[in-house]
Amino acid sequence: MKISRRHLLHGLSVGAVLAAMNRDSLKQSAAEAQERTASKKDGSLRYVRFKFGEKSAYGIVDQDRVRELEGNLFDSPAETGKTYPLNEAELLWPCEPSKILALAGNYKSHLGETPLPKNPEVFIKSPSALLAPGGTIVIPPGVRNVHYEGEMVVVIGKKAKNVSPAEAASCVFGVTCGNDVSERDWQKNDRQWWRAKASDTFAPLGPWIVRGIDYGNLLLTTRLNGDVKQQARTSELVFDVPAIVSFISKHMTLLPGDLIYTGTPGQTSAMKPGDTVEVEIERTGVLTNRVA
Repeated sequence: MKISRRHLLHGLSVGAVLAAMNRDSLKQSAAEAQERTASKKDGSLRYVRFKFGEKSAYGIVDQDRVRELEGNLFDSPAETGKTYPLNEAELLWPCEPSKILALAGNYKSHLGETPLPKNPEVFIKSPSALLAPGGTIVIPPGVRNVHYEGEMVVVIGKKAKNVSPAEAASCVFGVTCGNDVSERDWQKNDRQWWRAKASDTFAPLGPWIVRGIDYGNLLLTTRLNGDVKQQARTSELVFDVPAIVSFISKHMTLLPGDLIYTGTPGQTSAMKPGDTVEVEIERTGVLTNRVA
């Protein structure tokens, strides 16, 4: 503990200075503890999949540290006791799904004059399209109509088959930010959307999974080079999360780690090399990717 010359010039004894500094240190520790507690008042937790050196693992974000977890995120993993600096860890896409599903036309503002669908309109994206936060969206050669689509993404936490909407909530582990990157010409002209929606790097995801929040009414914002391009609340979804999970589970078994991109609001536009796209969801985080 360092005693400053200023303290001594004010006529304080060394003992008095040490006592004052101890009090200041205790106040600072109490303030830091209060800040940590305040950040968790809502009971939410942020889960990441990260790499540090040669090691990759799941973890819990705690202020500026990552607390390492042992084993699979969806099998009640235990903490190892090891922590890592968050700013030095490489964040990966936050889970490894067996499949990715996505919703088409799930905001009125995106549908325009198109009639509302009678059921959730679901399509499939490939896990090979996943892109980590900070990764680069690669525009395929010869195309110029690749659009961003900012979305809330649901992460399934336990097996779901033929669940009702009331039961579906317990099958959701948490939510994260996603970008359903789409090549519009391929989407319009191909018989299937396999390359329009699932080309490599067309599924940015992250930075972490948040659980313990009300994902039914969160503000979603998409920015391109800092300019707001999309903004809506998740309460505006045509089909909410329980309805989506229930519907899908009647046709396809959902497994822990599976992802559902829930749809994009408003209008979208083409990205070009050098652009930066951000998808931000209230109380969830910001997913940032550059374009090349």
